[in-house]
Amino acid sequence: DMAFAEGMTEGMAFVGGIVIAEDIDWTLPVFQRARVLEPVSPLSVEDIQRIAQEQGSTLVEYFLSTERETLSIWVISSDGTIAFREKPLTNIDLSSLVTETRDSIGVWRGDRASAPPQLRPDVLAQLQAEQDENLSQLHDLLIDPIADLLPDDPNQPVVFIPQGELFLVPFPALKDDNGDYLIENHTVLTAPSIQVLQLTHDIANSRDEATTNLPLIVGNPVMPSATFLSDDGEFVDTRLSPLPGALKEANAISQFLGTSALTQEQATESIIKRLMPRVSLIHFATHGLLEYGDPRETGTRDVPGAIALTPSNGEDGLLTSAEILQMDLQADLVVLSACDTGRGRITGDGVIGLSRAFIAAGVPSVVVSLWAVPDAPTADLMTEFYRQLDQGQTKAQALRQAMLMIMEQPDSTPKDWAAFTLIGESE
Repeated sequence: DMAFAEGMTEGMAFVGGIVIAEDIDWTLPVFQRARVLEPVSPLSVEDIQRIAQEQGSTLVEYFLSTERETLSIWVISSDGTIAFREKPLTNIDLSSLVTETRDSIGVWRGDRASAPPQLRPDVLAQLQAEQDENLSQLHDLLIDPIADLLPDDPNQPVVFIPQGELFLVPFPALKDDNGDYLIENHTVLTAPSIQVLQLTHDIANSRDEATTNLPLIVGNPVMPSATFLSDDGEFVDTRLSPLPGALKEANAISQFLGTSALTQEQATESIIKRLMPRVSLIHFATHGLLEYGDPRETGTRDVPGAIALTPSNGEDGLLTSAEILQMDLQADLVVLSACDTGRGRITGDGVIGLSRAFIAAGVPSVVVSLWAVPDAPTADLMTEFYRQLDQGQTKAQALRQAMLMIMEQPDSTPKDWAAFTLIGESE
C-alpha cells in the first residue's frame, strides 16, 4: 500500500493546478505564467482512502512493469478498502493489443468529415470477430482479476486511472465471458491520476451555487488552417475540412437546451474566448487537434492540443491548450465531441491534452472522445446525454445511459458509442 501511495507522484510536478510529467519543456512561456509551479507531495494511504470514500467511487489504478512483465492493479473501494492484484503479461504485448483492438473496432486516424474505408462484407465479418476477441482479451487482462472487487450497483462510479497507452483502452466496451459490455454493468469514468481526481472534486465542491446557468454550444466553425507534416516531410499549411454533421449536432443540442448555437461565421475564436469564462457548460463540436504543439508533427512547440474555431480579428482560429491554461473558467462541464480530443501526448501520468488544460482552468468534468465517432450516433448520444442530465442524472450516469441507448439501435457497434469518456468529477 505504501509503495502504491508513494509511487504515484514520483517525477511529477504541479502546473496550473494540474499534475504533469517532468519531461515537458519548462521554458515555454505558459509555464512561466502558470498559477502554480511546485513539487507534488505524495499522497498517503489515508488520503487515497478518503478520496474514494468522499466520492463514493471505486478507484482502479493500473501500473505496467515491462521488466517484470506484469500488470499491477490496485483497487480502492468506496468504503476505503484497498486490494492488490497482479496479472502476468508473459508473451503479451499490451500496447499492441490496445492498438489492434482500436483497429478492429474501426477506429481510423481521420476526422468526422473523412469517409471511413469501405470494406467488403467478409472483411467486416473478420473485423467483428477480431473486435470481440480483442475486447474479451482486454477484459480478461484488465477487469477479470478485479471483477469481484467492483461494485454490484451499476450506478456506483468506477474510476479507472490508466497508465500510458492504457488511457486509449475503450473501457466501456470491454466484453466479459457472458458477452456483456462493461458499461452494461458499471458506470465508468477515467482520471489521469488520483491527484487530478481530488483536484476536480475540490473544484466542484468550491463552486458557487449562484453560478450562471448559461450554455455555450459551438459547432462547425469556418475552419482555420493549420500546419501539418506532409508525406514528403515538409510542413504544409492545410485548411481543415468542414464538419456538416457537427453543425447538426450543435443545432440539435442547442434546441434541446433552449439556446442558440454559435456556428459558421459566428463561432469566432475572439467571441468564444470572451464567452467561455461566463458560462456553466461548454460544448465543442469541431476539430480537436492533438498534434498541435508537437514540433515533429506541426512545427510548433507548445502545450499539446488546440480546438478549431473561426479566425477573426487577428486570431488564427486555433484555441490552444496554452490559451485555455490562462483562463479562469466557471463551467461545470466541457464536452469535446470532435475526433481524438482525448488523445494528447501520452506520459506515465496519463494524457496531456485539452482535457487537462480545461481541468487546470477550473473545469471539474470533461467529456472527450478517443476517436472520430460517426456523425449520426454522436448527435444522438450527446442529445440523450443532455436529456439524462436534465432528468437529474449525474454526469457519469447520464453518459452511461446515453451509451446504452445508442447500443440498442440497429446495427450499432462499439465504434458508435464507446469512444466517449468522462474525466474528473462524476456529479
